[in-house]
Amino acid sequence: MKILIMGLPGAGKTYLAERLQRHLECAWFNADRVRESANDWDFSAEGRMRQADRMKFYADFEVFNDRTAICDFVCPTEDTRKHFDADIVIWVDTLEEGRFDDTNKLFEQPASVNHHITHHMTDREIEELALCLKLAKADT
Repeated sequence: MKILIMGLPGAGKTYLAERLQRHLECAWFNADRVRESANDWDFSAEGRMRQADRMKFYADFEVFNDRTAICDFVCPTEDTRKHFDADIVIWVDTLEEGRFDDTNKLFEQPASVNHHITHHMTDREIEELALCLKLAKADT
């Protein structure tokens, strides 16, 4: 199962991903770490699509080997989200604006998500979400 945790910079994507990863005992790919590894800090439209492609590559490898992967990254447009092709989309929507104007201008609200998070979740809520994700994987 490929899980996308998306939202504006500073919304809490990494916080949520780190905690979910512990509950799900799965692979976790953080956008900043992946960009650092690739030494690619290009945030143009092409750079963002390249980042979506990298995140997809890592996640697909895990899924191909019957493992769950969480990827947390902005994934700001419908095109980048469609390209990433997640099984589960979690939108961390806790900010009206992120800290980068270019991202704010580019960011498109997702047309469809599986989980819409509008507040900073408690540990208990994260545990419940993890259980829900485990059940979703069992159904596939």
